[in-house]
Amino acid sequence: MLISLPNYPANTSWLDEEEQAYAQWRLIHDAGEADDTGAGNISEALRLVLTDPRIYLFTLLQHTSLLSQNFQYFFPTIVQTLGYGNIETLLITAPVWIATFLVSLVVTWTSGKTNDRGIHIILLMLVSVAGAIICTATTNIGARFFAMFLMPMGAVSAYQIIIAWIANSFPRPLVKRSAAIAIANMLGNTASIYGSYMWPSSSGPRYIPGGSATAGVALLVAVLATVIRMVHARMNLQLQEQEESNESGENTPQHPVGFRYIL
Repeated sequence: MLISLPNYPANTSWLDEEEQAYAQWRLIHDAGEADDTGAGNISEALRLVLTDPRIYLFTLLQHTSLLSQNFQYFFPTIVQTLGYGNIETLLITAPVWIATFLVSLVVTWTSGKTNDRGIHIILLMLVSVAGAIICTATTNIGARFFAMFLMPMGAVSAYQIIIAWIANSFPRPLVKRSAAIAIANMLGNTASIYGSYMWPSSSGPRYIPGGSATAGVALLVAVLATVIRMVHARMNLQLQEQEESNESGENTPQHPVGFRYIL
């Protein structure tokens, strides 16, 4: 059992040189540039992050993404509205999460393969929106059961890509990325504090308040992903213009030549 979390591959004592090099290569490949491993203090990290407007967009993105998944805490109860007993309810809940796991594997692989985050998140959240609307709008057993697949397959799978996108979007310096991930996680997870009140038992079996709110929040996640994608596209255009005006072709203090933010 580890008694402490490793700081970084380059200074993790229980990795040999080959393992350290491979771990760092994976981080470089994922971020698109080498990490700046220079030391930095907490106040400097906070200053760098809080003066970057994108951290507020990403924090809101992660917060709303987690809010759109709060149905997980009541999922067996929601499934039970199909009219089955306790044991049958638990049994038919299992395929939903198996399917969600498989979809998560596929979309995270395609996201990494195509180097895309925004489009994947948008499409997945629209799937979740459709599921929430169907689940709320009808009492037909077949339609509701189908919708119960769509909700987690969209929202939960998108979240896996969102947490990767945050790390990708603050590649250097390392202290800035660490602070960005910490802030987004800390504030993002506060959604669980009040999200449970979206699904009062008195609103069953259709759970119109919870389903409607979930659909609206999921749509907001898609909108935020679109906005961030547009911001990154504009920043990439600025980087390209800077490179074209940089006759020396040397790296800038902020980014190496050829670096682009992941859309």
